[in-house]
Amino acid sequence: MKKIIAICGGLGFSFVLAGASVASSFEDSMARCLTKNANTRDAAVVMLGCTADAGKLSGCKVISDSAPGKGFDKAALCVADALPMGGKTGEVKVPMRFPGGG
Repeated sequence: MKKIIAICGGLGFSFVLAGASVASSFEDSMARCLTKNANTRDAAVVMLGCTADAGKLSGCKVISDSAPGKGFDKAALCVADALPMGGKTGEVKVPMRFPGGG
């Protein structure tokens, strides 16, 4: 019985670590996309319309951009490539907030 509990605990901890790794790689992708396409000191909110399938987004289009012409639309499209969607499928709206000040 103790072995089963230890194995289950180890598996649970592994899933927690894997989740942290996904979050870290998403944050890295967001920072890379923002730095490449827009000024990190500026702030913006971008709304994307995308199709979710198999844990990924595709066919994303910019619906709105609070700072047009400043590159946040391109940054949001870049981030969408790395955004984990889990089991979500179908048409989705994806809001992205870039807080600025960096």
